[in-house]
Amino acid sequence: MKATYIRTSFLVAALFLTASCKKYLEEQPNNALPTESSITDANTAKAAIIGAYDRLQGYYASSYPTLGTITTDNVIFNGTLSEYLQLDQNAIPTDNVITVSAYQGIYRAINSANSVIAAVPQISDPLLIQADKDKIVGEAYFIRALCYFDLARGWGGVQLQLQPTTDLNGLKGVKRSTLEQTYDQVLADLVQAEQLLPEDPTTRNRAQKSTARALRARLHLYRKQWADAENYATQVISNTKYALVKPYKAFFTAPFQTTESVLELAYSVNDRNSYWNLWYPSSSGGQFTLKPSDALVAKLTNPTVGGSRNSLIAGTAPTIYGVLYNTTASSSDPSYLIRISELYLIRAEARAHLNDLIGAAADLNTIRARADVPATTAATQDELLQAIEDENAIEFAFEAHRWFDLVRTERAGAVLGITNKNFWLFPIPYSDVLSDPDVTQNPGY
Repeated sequence: MKATYIRTSFLVAALFLTASCKKYLEEQPNNALPTESSITDANTAKAAIIGAYDRLQGYYASSYPTLGTITTDNVIFNGTLSEYLQLDQNAIPTDNVITVSAYQGIYRAINSANSVIAAVPQISDPLLIQADKDKIVGEAYFIRALCYFDLARGWGGVQLQLQPTTDLNGLKGVKRSTLEQTYDQVLADLVQAEQLLPEDPTTRNRAQKSTARALRARLHLYRKQWADAENYATQVISNTKYALVKPYKAFFTAPFQTTESVLELAYSVNDRNSYWNLWYPSSSGGQFTLKPSDALVAKLTNPTVGGSRNSLIAGTAPTIYGVLYNTTASSSDPSYLIRISELYLIRAEARAHLNDLIGAAADLNTIRARADVPATTAATQDELLQAIEDENAIEFAFEAHRWFDLVRTERAGAVLGITNKNFWLFPIPYSDVLSDPDVTQNPGY
């Protein structure tokens, strides 16, 4: 939404990986095509949505998952780069490289989705039938919904840009929305996505109806709309396409796209996900910047807590490292955005709040049984909610959940010692505040 990342309204898929042009849009970029001349037929429409996924891959390949992990008690800093140390210490300046990369990367993905939403319905090409149009536009709505959801839970209410940026005038006067307004936009986009998307029995790396329902279940959980969270989680769980895999490690070892995945972003040797590099020690070619905490290692290696989830770590002390991202040679690890296990735990938490304690315990025990740990002994509502929080922390130890879970449940103070709620949100990049008078900084920064 700023001049730094609105300078191209659209890049065809292959051009998304090229270097940025830092000229203003009054000049024609030499590495990009304007929307009106780039999305014009079936081929460019299909390239456009691939490009939007590529933008999504960009911020999920490293920066956003890092924000959800190193900021918590599961992962600690083990490197030399100050930007990671700042996150680990929850002392984040407004120019922190990781938060800036995530924030601006998300808006780049939004602008790509906006271009698809605006252009594809206008295309007249006999090779692009209505069903294909609907699918492409539905995917764009889903991508935009996910992007605004990720912004909202990380930065609070944000500027809602719903049209592709074709000139700088389109940015003027866009104030920050409230958190509720931002979540309302997420919901509106998910409703559109669910209506337009098909239900594909095999695809797990592109959005479809169940993907929209799954994100909607997560959205309702964050908004404390317990009945809706339970309803949409149940719709996904009831889809026989999805099932927990056993053993636990089967979902993150080849082949990918198991029945566990509701949505994962695919990478390849030509489109790499190098996140593993932050986890593996130098002896295996990595930086070892992110390291499982001693407390997490103790839980993962406790048969009554971690069970088969001890497969998330390897090595011996002091060189114990995370192996969720394990295809080090090819860098083709997926980004696991939504797994069916999350839907069980969403429903468990919703049911606990609705005082369906038997149902909540049943869903929790489904996840525990898959991990070969004993059934929960929690009986009261408070005990079950704590047990579900603890299970989430282990089940998604190295995925972008723990920080956001502790913030949404207002437990970041008790668990992490961050009692100043201002710091439960990340700072808006300093460069964005400087370049746009309509951007206001989050309190405390």
